[in-house]
Amino acid sequence: MTAIAWLIVAVEIGFWVFIVSGLAVRYILGKKRAGFWLLAMTPVLDLILLIATTHDLMNGATASQAHGIAAIYLGVSLAYGRRMIRWADERFRYYILKKGPKPAKMHGFAHARESLKGSLLHAAAWILGGGYLAAMIALVGNPGRTEALEQILKVWTLVAALDLAISLSYFIWPRKPKKDVPS
Repeated sequence: MTAIAWLIVAVEIGFWVFIVSGLAVRYILGKKRAGFWLLAMTPVLDLILLIATTHDLMNGATASQAHGIAAIYLGVSLAYGRRMIRWADERFRYYILKKGPKPAKMHGFAHARESLKGSLLHAAAWILGGGYLAAMIALVGNPGRTEALEQILKVWTLVAALDLAISLSYFIWPRKPKKDVPS
């Protein structure tokens, strides 16, 4: 694995370490301000990855899939960050602290609407990460060195479009609630 690939792994691990420790400090130790600062460190990890990836490409590296995945990670982290923290917070309170409501399973129009919100966040992630990919392709200015970035952008465009199509399909064919299975 390349240094950028290892950095992506480290940033992803760091992201969840900051999330879990931030929630633990907030709820178990009762230190809301310290918990907030731990949670607020997650964008710092994104910045480190952005700087390292840009530095690597600008200093002559040939773009690899790891560079493209770094762009996807950055876009997803920025677009979904608050939602992921809220998701983790809700589950931490319910499953670890045994407080708060059980995370709801959605169906029908509510599920379709929530799925569409997720697809719109995916579109935002695509704009952010895809914009970064396009900027790196333009800045490097050498198609031979940025072919991997172009391929990743094409695949990601297809995935984002499929995600949106699936979300829209839930308005036509809504998810039905699961029936309770007798014991």
